[in-house]
Amino acid sequence: MTNLVAATVVTPPANPLLPAWPELIIGAISFLIVFSILGKVLLPRIQKTLADRTNAIEGGLQRAEKAQQEAQEVLQQYRQQLAEARQEASRLREQAQEQGAAIIADMREVAQTEARRIIDAAHAQIETDRMLALQALRTDVGAMAVDLAGRVVGESLEDVARQRRIVERFIEDLEQPAADEARSAT
Repeated sequence: MTNLVAATVVTPPANPLLPAWPELIIGAISFLIVFSILGKVLLPRIQKTLADRTNAIEGGLQRAEKAQQEAQEVLQQYRQQLAEARQEASRLREQAQEQGAAIIADMREVAQTEARRIIDAAHAQIETDRMLALQALRTDVGAMAVDLAGRVVGESLEDVARQRRIVERFIEDLEQPAADEARSAT
């Protein structure tokens, strides 16, 4: 029995938290193998992917900045063109107003010329009508005067030359007092 007790006393109990040496060595070698594979194969791929993503993000930002800058340039050009178009419209409006005023002035001048022509024609017509009326009046007055004179004298004054002289003398006698009154009034 003594043997038994002595055998049990010699082996200390195993600590469950501490691994065994062979497991620790195999684990360390496996870790180094996995780490070297990751370091040589996967790490460059991961770094390449990260670099590609960084470039894509930075390129996207650069493209966005470039697009924004181009949009600003286009907006500035648009505003400039809009300002030029407004100036052109204003200039065209002013030209149209000037042309309208010139057309109105021309039309007034044409209308005034036409009015003067119509007035001159009317004056000429009135003068012609007055002359015709005066001549017709002389003829009628002369015929009446000759007829009246023939009745007063008692003989016929049918001779045309004689009638004319008598009528002209009679009209001159009538016009003489009117002309004298007009001269004395002025």
